Amino acid sequence: MTNPAAIYSTAEIRAIEQLVAALPVPPALMEKAGLAAAEIARDHLLADDRNTVLVLAGPGNNGGDAFIAARHLQAWWFKVTLVFSGERRRLSDDAKQALDAWLAAGGEILTEIPADKTWDAVIDGLFGIGLERDLEGKYLELVNTVNHMQRPVLALDIPSGLGSDNGNIYGAAIRAAVTVTFIGLKPGLLTQHGPDYCGKILLRELDLDASSLVEPHAWRLDQAYAQKLLPPPRPANSHKGMFGSVGIIGGATGMVGAAFLAGTAALKLGAGRVYLGLMAADAPGVNMAQPELMLRPVHELFKLDHLSCLVVGPGLGTEPDAYFWLGSALESALPLVLDADALNLIAAHPRLASLLRTRTAAAILTPHAAEAARLLGTDTATAAIQHDRMAAAAKLAQRFNCSVVLKGAGSICALPDGRRYLNTSGNPGLSSAGTGDVLSGIIGAFLAQGLSTENALLLAVHLHGAAADALLQRHGGPVGMTASEITDVARSLLNKWTNN
Repeated sequence: MTNPAAIYSTAEIRAIEQLVAALPVPPALMEKAGLAAAEIARDHLLADDRNTVLVLAGPGNNGGDAFIAARHLQAWWFKVTLVFSGERRRLSDDAKQALDAWLAAGGEILTEIPADKTWDAVIDGLFGIGLERDLEGKYLELVNTVNHMQRPVLALDIPSGLGSDNGNIYGAAIRAAVTVTFIGLKPGLLTQHGPDYCGKILLRELDLDASSLVEPHAWRLDQAYAQKLLPPPRPANSHKGMFGSVGIIGGATGMVGAAFLAGTAALKLGAGRVYLGLMAADAPGVNMAQPELMLRPVHELFKLDHLSCLVVGPGLGTEPDAYFWLGSALESALPLVLDADALNLIAAHPRLASLLRTRTAAAILTPHAAEAARLLGTDTATAAIQHDRMAAAAKLAQRFNCSVVLKGAGSICALPDGRRYLNTSGNPGLSSAGTGDVLSGIIGAFLAQGLSTENALLLAVHLHGAAADALLQRHGGPVGMTASEITDVARSLLNKWTNN
Protein backbone atom coordinates (compact mmCIF):
# COMPACT_ATOMS: atom_id res chain seq x y z
CA MET A 1 0.00 0.00 0.00
CA THR A 2 1.33 3.45 -0.93
CA ASN A 3 2.19 5.60 2.05
CA PRO A 4 0.86 9.17 2.34
CA ALA A 5 3.04 12.30 2.35
CA ALA A 6 6.28 11.78 4.24
CA ILE A 7 7.32 13.88 7.24
CA TYR A 8 10.95 14.72 7.92
CA SER A 9 12.84 15.94 10.97
CA THR A 10 15.22 18.90 10.72
CA ALA A 11 18.18 16.52 10.71
CA GLU A 12 16.67 14.53 7.85
CA ILE A 13 16.00 17.67 5.80
CA ARG A 14 19.61 18.78 6.36
CA ALA A 15 20.81 15.37 5.21
CA ILE A 16 18.71 15.65 2.04
CA GLU A 17 20.12 19.12 1.35
CA GLN A 18 23.68 17.86 1.78
CA LEU A 19 23.11 14.98 -0.60
CA VAL A 20 21.64 17.35 -3.19
CA ALA A 21 24.53 19.80 -2.78
CA ALA A 22 27.00 16.97 -3.46
CA LEU A 23 25.50 16.24 -6.88
CA PRO A 24 27.70 17.07 -9.90
CA VAL A 25 25.19 19.75 -10.94
CA PRO A 26 23.13 20.55 -7.84
CA PRO A 27 19.69 22.04 -8.51
CA ALA A 28 19.09 25.61 -7.45
CA LEU A 29 16.82 24.77 -4.52
CA MET A 30 16.71 28.34 -3.17
CA GLU A 31 15.64 29.74 -6.54
CA LYS A 32 12.93 27.09 -6.82
CA ALA A 33 11.71 27.76 -3.28
CA GLY A 34 11.62 31.51 -3.76
CA LEU A 35 9.70 31.22 -7.02
CA ALA A 36 7.21 28.80 -5.45
CA ALA A 37 6.69 31.21 -2.56
CA ALA A 38 6.08 34.13 -4.90
CA GLU A 39 3.54 32.14 -6.92
CA ILE A 40 1.65 31.11 -3.78
CA ALA A 41 1.65 34.68 -2.46
CA ARG A 42 0.30 35.91 -5.78
CA ASP A 43 -2.35 33.22 -6.11
CA HIS A 44 -3.52 32.98 -2.49
CA LEU A 45 -2.95 36.35 -0.81
CA LEU A 46 -2.69 39.01 -3.49
CA ALA A 47 -4.86 40.23 -6.37
CA ASP A 48 -5.35 43.27 -8.59
CA ASP A 49 -6.81 45.25 -5.72
CA ARG A 50 -4.36 43.81 -3.16
CA ASN A 51 -0.95 44.54 -4.56
CA THR A 52 1.23 45.65 -1.65
CA VAL A 53 3.32 43.11 0.23
CA LEU A 54 5.76 43.30 3.13
CA VAL A 55 8.58 40.76 2.93
CA LEU A 56 10.61 39.91 6.03
CA ALA A 57 14.01 38.35 5.30
CA GLY A 58 15.93 36.80 8.17
CA PRO A 59 19.60 36.02 8.72
CA GLY A 60 19.61 32.50 7.28
CA ASN A 61 18.59 30.64 4.14
CA ASN A 62 14.95 31.40 4.89
CA GLY A 63 15.91 35.00 4.19
CA GLY A 64 17.41 33.92 0.86
CA ASP A 65 14.06 32.39 -0.12
CA ALA A 66 12.40 35.68 0.83
CA PHE A 67 14.77 37.75 -1.36
CA ILE A 68 13.92 35.61 -4.36
CA ALA A 69 10.18 35.74 -3.68
CA ALA A 70 10.40 39.54 -3.39
CA ARG A 71 12.28 39.79 -6.70
CA HIS A 72 9.64 37.80 -8.58
CA LEU A 73 6.73 39.70 -7.03
CA GLN A 74 8.32 43.01 -7.95
CA ALA A 75 8.84 41.77 -11.51
CA TRP A 76 5.12 40.99 -11.61
CA TRP A 77 4.37 44.60 -10.68
CA PHE A 78 3.48 44.10 -7.04
CA LYS A 79 4.65 46.81 -4.65
CA VAL A 80 7.20 45.17 -2.37
CA THR A 81 8.68 46.46 0.86
CA LEU A 82 11.58 44.29 2.05
CA VAL A 83 12.93 44.35 5.59
CA PHE A 84 16.23 42.49 6.14
CA SER A 85 17.06 41.72 9.77
CA GLY A 86 20.43 40.03 9.25
CA GLU A 87 23.93 40.88 8.02
CA ARG A 88 25.10 40.24 4.48
CA ARG A 89 28.52 38.97 5.56
CA ARG A 90 26.90 36.20 7.63
CA LEU A 91 24.66 34.90 4.83
CA SER A 92 25.35 31.65 2.98
CA ASP A 93 26.65 32.00 -0.57
CA ASP A 94 23.23 31.18 -2.03
CA ALA A 95 21.51 33.75 0.19
CA LYS A 96 24.11 36.39 -0.71
CA GLN A 97 23.45 35.78 -4.39
CA ALA A 98 19.71 36.09 -3.77
CA LEU A 99 20.25 39.40 -1.96
CA ASP A 100 22.49 40.74 -4.72
CA ALA A 101 19.94 39.72 -7.36
CA TRP A 102 17.22 41.60 -5.44
CA LEU A 103 19.37 44.73 -5.35
CA ALA A 104 20.34 44.37 -9.01
CA ALA A 105 16.64 44.27 -9.90
CA GLY A 106 16.17 47.66 -8.28
CA GLY A 107 14.97 46.39 -4.94
CA GLU A 108 15.59 48.30 -1.73
CA ILE A 109 16.38 47.05 1.75
CA LEU A 110 15.03 48.42 5.01
CA THR A 111 16.16 47.40 8.47
CA GLU A 112 12.88 48.17 10.25
CA ILE A 113 9.21 47.94 9.38
CA PRO A 114 7.98 51.45 8.42
CA ALA A 115 5.50 52.68 11.00
CA ASP A 116 3.54 54.82 8.53
CA LYS A 117 2.66 52.16 5.95
CA THR A 118 0.21 49.30 5.60
CA TRP A 119 0.28 46.28 3.34
CA ASP A 120 -2.19 43.82 1.89
CA ALA A 121 -0.12 40.77 2.81
CA VAL A 122 3.10 39.71 4.52
CA ILE A 123 5.72 37.11 3.63
CA ASP A 124 7.49 35.65 6.65
CA GLY A 125 11.05 34.66 5.78
CA LEU A 126 12.62 35.36 9.18
CA PHE A 127 13.43 31.89 10.50
CA GLY A 128 13.05 28.42 9.08
CA ILE A 129 13.51 24.94 10.47
CA GLY A 130 16.74 25.54 12.37
CA LEU A 131 15.32 27.65 15.21
CA GLU A 132 15.77 26.04 18.64
CA ARG A 133 15.85 28.97 21.06
CA ASP A 134 13.42 31.67 22.14
CA LEU A 135 13.15 34.74 19.97
CA GLU A 136 14.23 37.95 21.63
CA GLY A 137 15.15 41.53 20.84
CA LYS A 138 14.41 42.78 17.33
CA TYR A 139 13.21 39.36 16.14
CA LEU A 140 10.62 39.08 18.89
CA GLU A 141 9.51 42.63 18.09
CA LEU A 142 9.18 41.82 14.38
CA VAL A 143 7.01 38.76 15.07
CA ASN A 144 4.75 40.66 17.46
CA THR A 145 4.45 43.58 15.04
CA VAL A 146 3.36 41.30 12.20
CA ASN A 147 0.82 39.51 14.36
CA HIS A 148 -0.69 42.84 15.41
CA MET A 149 -1.08 43.89 11.75
CA GLN A 150 -3.87 41.34 11.26
CA ARG A 151 -2.88 40.86 7.64
CA PRO A 152 -2.71 37.50 5.84
CA VAL A 153 0.76 36.02 6.18
CA LEU A 154 2.57 33.50 4.00
CA ALA A 155 5.19 31.67 6.07
CA LEU A 156 8.17 30.15 4.26
CA ASP A 157 8.87 26.55 5.29
CA ILE A 158 7.46 27.07 8.81
CA PRO A 159 6.12 30.12 10.70
CA SER A 160 8.98 31.94 12.42
CA GLY A 161 9.15 30.99 16.09
CA LEU A 162 7.51 27.58 15.64
CA GLY A 163 9.64 24.51 16.32
CA SER A 164 10.02 22.39 13.20
CA ASP A 165 10.45 19.09 15.03
CA ASN A 166 7.98 19.60 17.86
CA GLY A 167 5.47 22.40 17.21
CA ASN A 168 6.66 24.34 20.26
CA ILE A 169 6.53 28.13 20.44
CA TYR A 170 9.94 29.75 20.93
CA GLY A 171 9.00 32.99 22.66
CA ALA A 172 6.45 33.97 20.01
CA ALA A 173 5.49 32.75 16.56
CA ILE A 174 4.04 34.19 13.39
CA ARG A 175 0.38 33.32 12.85
CA ALA A 176 0.22 32.42 9.17
CA ALA A 177 -2.77 32.15 6.87
CA VAL A 178 -0.74 29.93 4.54
CA THR A 179 2.51 28.03 5.07
CA VAL A 180 4.49 26.76 2.11
CA THR A 181 6.89 24.09 3.25
CA PHE A 182 9.72 22.83 1.07
CA ILE A 183 11.07 19.35 0.19
CA GLY A 184 8.89 17.55 2.76
CA LEU A 185 6.46 18.06 5.62
CA LYS A 186 7.80 18.72 9.12
CA PRO A 187 6.35 17.40 12.40
CA GLY A 188 5.91 20.85 13.91
CA LEU A 189 3.47 21.83 11.20
CA LEU A 190 1.02 19.13 12.26
CA THR A 191 1.25 18.67 16.04
CA GLN A 192 1.28 20.64 19.30
CA HIS A 193 0.85 24.35 18.37
CA GLY A 194 1.42 23.85 14.64
CA PRO A 195 -2.25 23.56 13.62
CA ASP A 196 -2.99 26.91 15.34
CA TYR A 197 -0.16 28.79 13.63
CA CYS A 198 0.34 27.34 10.15
CA GLY A 199 -2.98 27.97 8.46
CA LYS A 200 -3.28 26.14 5.16
CA ILE A 201 -0.21 24.01 4.53
CA LEU A 202 1.10 23.67 0.97
CA LEU A 203 3.98 21.34 0.14
CA ARG A 204 6.43 22.15 -2.65
CA GLU A 205 8.93 19.35 -3.20
CA LEU A 206 11.20 21.49 -5.46
CA ASP A 207 11.42 18.69 -8.04
CA LEU A 208 13.09 16.37 -5.52
CA ASP A 209 12.13 12.82 -4.63
CA ALA A 210 13.12 13.19 -0.99
CA SER A 211 12.28 9.60 -0.06
CA SER A 212 14.84 8.30 -2.57
CA LEU A 213 17.52 10.31 -0.75
CA VAL A 214 16.57 9.74 2.90
CA GLU A 215 14.13 7.04 3.94
CA PRO A 216 11.22 8.58 5.86
CA HIS A 217 9.99 7.19 9.16
CA ALA A 218 6.89 9.35 9.60
CA TRP A 219 3.91 10.19 7.42
CA ARG A 220 0.79 12.33 7.40
CA LEU A 221 -2.40 10.46 8.26
CA ASP A 222 -5.11 12.06 6.11
CA GLN A 223 -8.48 10.98 4.77
CA ALA A 224 -7.10 9.70 1.48
CA TYR A 225 -4.86 7.26 3.32
CA ALA A 226 -7.43 6.36 5.98
CA GLN A 227 -9.91 5.35 3.28
CA LYS A 228 -7.42 2.79 1.98
CA LEU A 229 -7.63 1.00 5.34
CA LEU A 230 -11.39 0.39 5.38
CA PRO A 231 -12.89 -3.03 6.01
CA PRO A 232 -14.28 -4.54 2.79
CA PRO A 233 -17.94 -3.94 1.92
CA ARG A 234 -20.23 -6.47 3.56
CA PRO A 235 -21.67 -9.25 1.39
CA ALA A 236 -25.41 -9.84 1.27
CA ASN A 237 -24.86 -13.28 2.78
CA SER A 238 -23.39 -12.08 6.07
CA HIS A 239 -24.05 -12.68 9.76
CA LYS A 240 -22.90 -11.26 13.08
CA GLY A 241 -20.26 -13.93 13.56
CA MET A 242 -18.37 -12.59 10.54
CA PHE A 243 -17.69 -9.25 12.22
CA GLY A 244 -16.16 -10.35 15.46
CA SER A 245 -16.89 -9.89 19.14
CA VAL A 246 -15.50 -7.15 21.39
CA GLY A 247 -15.16 -7.53 25.14
CA ILE A 248 -14.94 -4.38 27.25
CA ILE A 249 -13.74 -4.34 30.86
CA GLY A 250 -14.50 -1.23 32.90
CA GLY A 251 -17.43 0.61 34.35
CA ALA A 252 -16.57 0.81 38.04
CA THR A 253 -19.01 2.46 40.43
CA GLY A 254 -19.75 5.97 39.24
CA MET A 255 -18.11 5.35 35.86
CA VAL A 256 -20.41 2.86 34.15
CA GLY A 257 -21.13 5.44 31.45
CA ALA A 258 -17.56 5.22 30.18
CA ALA A 259 -17.95 1.52 29.46
CA PHE A 260 -21.33 2.14 27.81
CA LEU A 261 -19.76 4.79 25.55
CA ALA A 262 -16.98 2.43 24.47
CA GLY A 263 -19.38 -0.44 23.97
CA THR A 264 -21.84 1.61 21.94
CA ALA A 265 -19.01 2.87 19.74
CA ALA A 266 -17.79 -0.68 19.13
CA LEU A 267 -21.33 -1.77 18.27
CA LYS A 268 -22.15 1.11 15.94
CA LEU A 269 -18.79 0.95 14.15
CA GLY A 270 -19.41 -2.59 13.04
CA ALA A 271 -18.57 -5.22 15.66
CA GLY A 272 -20.90 -8.20 15.40
CA ARG A 273 -21.28 -8.56 19.17
CA VAL A 274 -20.19 -6.48 22.15
CA TYR A 275 -19.89 -7.78 25.71
CA LEU A 276 -19.44 -5.48 28.70
CA GLY A 277 -17.79 -6.77 31.85
CA LEU A 278 -18.78 -4.11 34.36
CA MET A 279 -16.82 -3.62 37.58
CA ALA A 280 -19.56 -1.89 39.58
CA ALA A 281 -21.26 -4.11 42.18
CA ASP A 282 -24.56 -2.43 41.44
CA ALA A 283 -24.16 -2.54 37.67
CA PRO A 284 -27.43 -2.82 35.71
CA GLY A 285 -28.32 -6.03 33.92
CA VAL A 286 -29.25 -4.22 30.73
CA ASN A 287 -28.62 -0.84 29.13
CA MET A 288 -32.10 0.23 28.03
CA ALA A 289 -30.66 2.95 25.80
CA GLN A 290 -28.57 0.33 23.97
CA PRO A 291 -30.06 -3.10 24.76
CA GLU A 292 -27.89 -4.77 22.10
CA LEU A 293 -24.95 -4.54 24.51
CA MET A 294 -24.56 -7.79 26.44
CA LEU A 295 -23.73 -7.06 30.08
CA ARG A 296 -21.83 -9.72 32.03
CA PRO A 297 -19.86 -10.10 35.25
CA VAL A 298 -16.19 -9.55 34.34
CA HIS A 299 -15.12 -13.15 34.96
CA GLU A 300 -17.60 -14.42 32.36
CA LEU A 301 -15.79 -12.53 29.59
CA PHE A 302 -12.78 -14.76 30.10
CA LYS A 303 -14.95 -17.85 29.57
CA LEU A 304 -16.07 -16.71 26.11
CA ASP A 305 -14.14 -18.51 23.37
CA HIS A 306 -15.19 -16.27 20.50
CA LEU A 307 -13.93 -12.85 21.61
CA SER A 308 -11.84 -11.07 18.97
CA CYS A 309 -10.26 -8.51 21.31
CA LEU A 310 -10.55 -6.83 24.70
CA VAL A 311 -10.86 -3.12 25.43
CA VAL A 312 -9.71 -2.47 29.00
CA GLY A 313 -9.87 0.83 30.83
CA PRO A 314 -13.05 2.86 30.20
CA GLY A 315 -14.23 3.63 33.74
CA LEU A 316 -12.02 0.83 35.10
CA GLY A 317 -10.86 2.51 38.32
CA THR A 318 -7.70 1.59 40.18
CA GLU A 319 -9.03 -0.69 42.94
CA PRO A 320 -7.52 -4.16 43.56
CA ASP A 321 -10.12 -5.92 41.41
CA ALA A 322 -9.23 -3.60 38.50
CA TYR A 323 -5.58 -4.57 38.96
CA PHE A 324 -6.53 -8.26 38.95
CA TRP A 325 -8.66 -8.19 35.81
CA LEU A 326 -6.18 -6.03 33.90
CA GLY A 327 -3.49 -8.57 34.75
CA SER A 328 -5.76 -11.33 33.48
CA ALA A 329 -6.27 -9.45 30.22
CA LEU A 330 -2.53 -8.92 29.81
CA GLU A 331 -1.94 -12.65 30.32
CA SER A 332 -4.54 -13.54 27.68
CA ALA A 333 -3.79 -14.20 24.03
CA LEU A 334 -6.33 -11.62 22.85
CA PRO A 335 -5.40 -8.33 21.15
CA LEU A 336 -5.88 -5.50 23.64
CA VAL A 337 -6.87 -1.85 23.53
CA LEU A 338 -5.70 -0.19 26.77
CA ASP A 339 -7.06 3.18 27.83
CA ALA A 340 -7.55 5.45 30.85
CA ASP A 341 -7.09 3.67 34.20
CA ALA A 342 -5.59 0.61 32.51
CA LEU A 343 -2.69 2.88 31.57
CA ASN A 344 -2.48 4.38 35.05
CA LEU A 345 -2.35 0.92 36.61
CA ILE A 346 0.41 -0.18 34.22
CA ALA A 347 2.37 2.95 35.10
CA ALA A 348 1.98 2.28 38.83
CA HIS A 349 2.69 -1.47 38.91
CA PRO A 350 5.92 -2.92 37.47
CA ARG A 351 4.37 -6.40 37.20
CA LEU A 352 1.67 -5.13 34.84
CA ALA A 353 4.24 -3.18 32.81
CA SER A 354 6.33 -6.34 32.48
CA LEU A 355 3.32 -8.37 31.35
CA LEU A 356 2.61 -5.78 28.68
CA ARG A 357 6.20 -5.70 27.42
CA THR A 358 6.53 -9.47 27.17
CA ARG A 359 3.14 -10.46 25.74
CA THR A 360 3.13 -11.85 22.20
CA ALA A 361 -0.38 -10.73 21.23
CA ALA A 362 -0.86 -7.18 19.98
CA ALA A 363 -1.70 -4.26 22.23
CA ILE A 364 -2.67 -0.66 21.52
CA LEU A 365 -2.18 2.12 24.08
CA THR A 366 -4.25 5.33 23.86
CA PRO A 367 -2.71 7.82 26.33
CA HIS A 368 -3.11 11.56 26.57
CA ALA A 369 -0.03 13.53 27.61
CA ALA A 370 -0.50 13.08 31.37
CA GLU A 371 -0.96 9.31 31.02
CA ALA A 372 2.06 9.14 28.73
CA ALA A 373 4.12 10.95 31.38
CA ARG A 374 3.13 8.38 33.99
CA LEU A 375 3.97 5.50 31.66
CA LEU A 376 7.41 6.93 30.94
CA GLY A 377 8.25 7.47 34.61
CA THR A 378 7.45 9.73 37.51
CA ASP A 379 10.36 12.01 36.65
CA THR A 380 8.82 12.82 33.27
CA ALA A 381 6.35 15.69 33.51
CA THR A 382 3.45 16.28 31.16
CA ALA A 383 5.23 19.39 29.86
CA ALA A 384 8.18 17.24 28.81
CA ILE A 385 5.87 14.96 26.82
CA GLN A 386 4.35 17.94 25.05
CA HIS A 387 7.79 19.44 24.39
CA ASP A 388 8.64 16.54 22.07
CA ARG A 389 5.52 14.56 21.29
CA MET A 390 7.11 12.68 18.39
CA ALA A 391 9.89 11.32 20.58
CA ALA A 392 7.52 10.51 23.45
CA ALA A 393 5.18 8.49 21.23
CA ALA A 394 8.09 6.55 19.73
CA LYS A 395 9.56 5.88 23.18
CA LEU A 396 6.26 4.51 24.46
CA ALA A 397 5.90 2.17 21.49
CA GLN A 398 9.44 0.86 21.92
CA ARG A 399 9.34 0.58 25.72
CA PHE A 400 6.13 -1.45 25.80
CA ASN A 401 6.51 -3.17 22.41
CA CYS A 402 3.08 -2.07 21.25
CA SER A 403 1.25 0.45 19.09
CA VAL A 404 0.45 3.84 20.59
CA VAL A 405 -1.69 6.86 19.86
CA LEU A 406 -0.51 9.90 21.82
CA LYS A 407 -3.70 11.95 21.81
CA GLY A 408 -3.79 15.72 21.45
CA ALA A 409 -3.56 18.36 18.74
CA GLY A 410 -2.06 16.36 15.90
CA SER A 411 -2.40 12.93 17.50
CA ILE A 412 0.65 10.77 16.86
CA CYS A 413 0.35 7.08 16.09
CA ALA A 414 3.61 5.25 16.78
CA LEU A 415 4.37 1.63 15.89
CA PRO A 416 6.92 -0.66 17.55
CA ASP A 417 9.14 -0.67 14.44
CA GLY A 418 9.67 3.10 14.70
CA ARG A 419 7.15 4.27 12.10
CA ARG A 420 4.92 7.20 13.08
CA TYR A 421 1.82 8.81 11.59
CA LEU A 422 0.57 12.32 12.42
CA ASN A 423 -3.18 12.62 12.24
CA THR A 424 -4.68 15.64 10.49
CA SER A 425 -8.30 15.35 11.64
CA GLY A 426 -9.91 16.53 14.87
CA ASN A 427 -10.52 19.79 16.71
CA PRO A 428 -10.99 21.17 20.25
CA GLY A 429 -14.48 19.66 20.41
CA LEU A 430 -12.76 16.40 21.34
CA SER A 431 -11.72 18.00 24.64
CA SER A 432 -14.74 16.66 26.46
CA ALA A 433 -15.53 13.69 28.69
CA GLY A 434 -15.95 10.32 27.03
CA THR A 435 -14.36 10.99 23.65
CA GLY A 436 -11.40 8.77 24.54
CA ASP A 437 -13.78 5.95 25.50
CA VAL A 438 -15.41 6.27 22.08
CA LEU A 439 -12.02 6.07 20.35
CA SER A 440 -11.16 2.89 22.25
CA GLY A 441 -14.46 1.33 21.22
CA ILE A 442 -13.90 2.22 17.58
CA ILE A 443 -10.44 0.65 17.61
CA GLY A 444 -11.92 -2.48 19.15
CA ALA A 445 -14.61 -2.63 16.46
CA PHE A 446 -12.01 -2.56 13.68
CA LEU A 447 -9.87 -5.20 15.37
CA ALA A 448 -12.95 -7.41 15.66
CA GLN A 449 -13.64 -7.00 11.96
CA GLY A 450 -10.23 -8.39 11.11
CA LEU A 451 -8.14 -5.28 10.49
CA SER A 452 -4.49 -5.47 11.45
CA THR A 453 -3.39 -3.69 14.61
CA GLU A 454 -1.78 -0.94 12.56
CA ASN A 455 -4.74 -0.39 10.23
CA ALA A 456 -7.32 -0.54 13.03
CA LEU A 457 -5.42 2.13 14.97
CA LEU A 458 -4.83 4.48 12.03
CA LEU A 459 -8.35 4.23 10.63
CA ALA A 460 -9.98 4.68 14.03
CA VAL A 461 -7.87 7.70 14.97
CA HIS A 462 -8.55 9.50 11.72
CA LEU A 463 -12.25 8.59 11.59
CA HIS A 464 -12.74 9.72 15.20
CA GLY A 465 -11.24 13.13 14.37
CA ALA A 466 -13.13 13.37 11.08
CA ALA A 467 -16.42 12.83 12.92
CA ALA A 468 -15.51 15.70 15.25
CA ASP A 469 -14.73 17.87 12.21
CA ALA A 470 -18.12 17.10 10.69
CA LEU A 471 -19.79 18.05 13.97
CA LEU A 472 -17.76 21.26 14.08
CA GLN A 473 -19.33 22.29 10.79
CA ARG A 474 -22.79 21.22 11.91
CA HIS A 475 -22.65 23.08 15.23
CA GLY A 476 -20.71 26.10 13.97
CA GLY A 477 -17.95 25.50 16.52
CA PRO A 478 -16.47 23.02 18.99
CA VAL A 479 -18.32 24.04 22.15
CA GLY A 480 -20.64 21.42 23.60
CA MET A 481 -19.63 18.55 21.33
CA THR A 482 -20.42 15.25 23.05
CA ALA A 483 -18.90 11.81 22.85
CA SER A 484 -22.20 10.14 22.01
CA GLU A 485 -22.77 12.19 18.88
CA ILE A 486 -19.20 11.52 17.71
CA THR A 487 -20.10 7.82 17.59
CA ASP A 488 -23.15 8.41 15.41
CA VAL A 489 -21.33 10.69 12.97
CA ALA A 490 -18.38 8.29 12.78
CA ARG A 491 -20.82 5.53 11.81
CA SER A 492 -22.27 7.70 9.03
CA LEU A 493 -18.81 8.59 7.73
CA LEU A 494 -17.69 4.97 7.79
CA ASN A 495 -20.67 3.90 5.71
CA LYS A 496 -20.18 6.81 3.32
CA TRP A 497 -16.49 6.09 2.84
CA THR A 498 -17.11 2.37 2.38
CA ASN A 499 -19.92 2.83 -0.13
CA ASN A 500 -17.93 5.37 -2.12
